[in-house]
Amino acid sequence: MATTNNHNFSKGTDLAVILVYIMMVAIGILCIFMIEYNPNLNWSNSFLTAKTNFSKQIYFSIFCTFIAIFILLLDSKVFTALANLSYVAGILLMLATFVLGKNINGSKSWIPIAGGFNLQPAELCKIFTALFLAKFISKPDTDFKKLKSYLIAGAAIALPAILSIMQHELGLALVYSAFIFAMYREGLPPIILVVLLSFAILVIATLLLEPSLLAIILTLIAGLFIFSMIKKFKKNKNKILIVIAIWGVCFGTVRFAVPYIFNHVFECYQSTRIYSMVGKEYDCAQNKKSASSTGERRSKKPDDYNVKQSKIAIGSGGFWGRGFLKGTQTRGKYVPAQHTDFIFTSLGEAFGFVGTFIFLGLYLFFLFRLVRIAERQRSTFSRVYAYSVVGIFFFHIAVNISMTIGLFPVVGIPLPLISYGGSSLLTFTVLLFILLRLDADRLMVLR
Repeated sequence: MATTNNHNFSKGTDLAVILVYIMMVAIGILCIFMIEYNPNLNWSNSFLTAKTNFSKQIYFSIFCTFIAIFILLLDSKVFTALANLSYVAGILLMLATFVLGKNINGSKSWIPIAGGFNLQPAELCKIFTALFLAKFISKPDTDFKKLKSYLIAGAAIALPAILSIMQHELGLALVYSAFIFAMYREGLPPIILVVLLSFAILVIATLLLEPSLLAIILTLIAGLFIFSMIKKFKKNKNKILIVIAIWGVCFGTVRFAVPYIFNHVFECYQSTRIYSMVGKEYDCAQNKKSASSTGERRSKKPDDYNVKQSKIAIGSGGFWGRGFLKGTQTRGKYVPAQHTDFIFTSLGEAFGFVGTFIFLGLYLFFLFRLVRIAERQRSTFSRVYAYSVVGIFFFHIAVNISMTIGLFPVVGIPLPLISYGGSSLLTFTVLLFILLRLDADRLMVLR
């Protein structure tokens, strides 16, 4: 469905964003090359046969280039027309992984395709969810100031997140929380953000303190609050019921919800990582999913090993870095998953503080540019989609880098456009270039 008047797809397209995109993809390929470099390897032969991650990523990049051009040649109205259908297709594709899925690193979220490559529907579903959310909020009959609209939007976001958790992809499930950026921009009440933040603080407090002790503290706080406000509450007894309801939710979260999630929903290693972030040790004997011998063996290994090696690699880079192909930690394969989730360590070791500072500055420019694009949209659909893209990119960047330096638990989130992976690169490419296509047509009247 190419437009008849779009023969010059560069017209109206934000070329600065495309330039940063090209630079980021090139940096990613460079990092993978630094990690895999072997002077004894026949690189021409390995490139043609796609035997290395470096060569595969180049092929992924070439494929994504054709996809990007194709998107820029499309009529932007096609994205509004297919938004709902694509969301349904994405959910069906995620469901298909339970039947056709291939188990990779303990996650059955991959569908094998031709040539030994694998597709991860949970990654692609972020695109479809962004389009669906934009379509729903931009509908003329949607009043995004009503609770009904919040619940429908929340359910649409929660469904792929729940499926991701069922596929043992906690990191991808967390990414769907990034859509709150778009919802807040469109009028989500700040009180909801306060409630979510308070819930997060309550969960962290549950990890730091004994659940029984925290439950007693919450009961005392609720009792003292009712006692101090007793005169006002006599005039309006409903307020007492509200306080009791809030206490009940907090008490239930502390005593039942959090322990159940960590012991029955999360894998042992996932619970261990989260506990280690707050300086606590998790007892895998409580975890019902660690009953198998495989899980027990895995839990005996210090789970913060990845983060420790990552810190050593980044720290060894110093101020200026060790230099191109001179890293001892990343080249020595000491950092696990260094070509995917921990690829930032190769940058830190090779180019040091200066290199990573410039790199993060490039990311910051990229994000600010996307926010600028989002704010200049004239249609609700384009604006909601744009802020969804901003939220997804920001979440991935912040969590991945925080993960590598020990400020966030290891949840398996790739660094956008840098980490190795065809599904990841394709997802970020499609997300970005749909936005650029919508932005190029921002003067059109789109619903």
